[in-house]
Amino acid sequence: MSKLMVLSLILSALLVFNIIYLSAAELQLFQHAAKADGSLSLLVLGDWGRKGAYNQSQVALQMGIIGEKLDIDFIISTGDNFYDDGLTGVDDPAFYESFTKIYTAPSLQKQWYCVLGNHDYRGDVEAQLSPVLREMDSKWLCLRSFIVDTEIADFFFVDTTPFVDKYFTEKDHNYDWSGVTPRQSYLLNLLKDLDKSLKESTAKWKIVVGHHTIKSAGHHGNTQELNSQLLPILLENDVDLYINGHDHCLEHISSSESPLQFLTSGGGSKAWRGDVDWWDPKEMKFYFDGQGFMSVEITQTQVDIVFYDVSGFVLHKWSRNKQLHSTF
Repeated sequence: MSKLMVLSLILSALLVFNIIYLSAAELQLFQHAAKADGSLSLLVLGDWGRKGAYNQSQVALQMGIIGEKLDIDFIISTGDNFYDDGLTGVDDPAFYESFTKIYTAPSLQKQWYCVLGNHDYRGDVEAQLSPVLREMDSKWLCLRSFIVDTEIADFFFVDTTPFVDKYFTEKDHNYDWSGVTPRQSYLLNLLKDLDKSLKESTAKWKIVVGHHTIKSAGHHGNTQELNSQLLPILLENDVDLYINGHDHCLEHISSSESPLQFLTSGGGSKAWRGDVDWWDPKEMKFYFDGQGFMSVEITQTQVDIVFYDVSGFVLHKWSRNKQLHSTF
């Protein structure tokens, strides 16, 4: 065997090792301290990046007002950060025009934790994940899947777009799958790492964030791939909230199977689709087919959820209490 062939085999083996190692890497963990009294407050926004159009700027204005009142610690984006086709690169002016230029209120100059949506996958995914954008605007942080540990609550951010079969077959749009293939290995490792991280979590509250719906009465409805692959893991690990975007509405659905609540905050800009499917009234707690956002306040014993419309009016409130210490 020639030296060239041996070298080629070694390089191939190293490449395979690196692919396996990277795909099996555990979810990246970020620490974000709660307030001195142990409480936490944040805003949740989804489906927003339209350079201020479709009431994006008005929603941003109200977010700034509510964010100041609640003294928020950070903001969550549930994806579809840049319409219609993500970013073209790190130098795409849409990043400034749809993000930095819009969310200017002092209260919103906190860390933004962002996941990717299906529209983001139509552009240069690596651009949104790039540290170059963090250098351009320090509040931006977007990764495929990761964890934010606040001690009082753990937030598990999940890259949901690769779960959806139709994106791999439709011919109308091109998707950037460069960091996802081989798809099945990517999904299996993600689910394994999420399950492991949820089981290891000692936080009082467990909250999972993704772009796509699990339960929804909106335009897109339920995402069957998440119902079959992701939902069982959430139920098994006693997740308290699943927060998503994708449907351009505000929505709260309870679960008859567990205490798990499904919360949609996808009203960051274009909304008012006008197509709502009937849902079991025992589970459907709230639906608003319009623009707005959501706040979450957390203490050791209570979570408070509030939905606001584009004018800052309160549309819906929900709370859950837990005992400070578990009883056996």
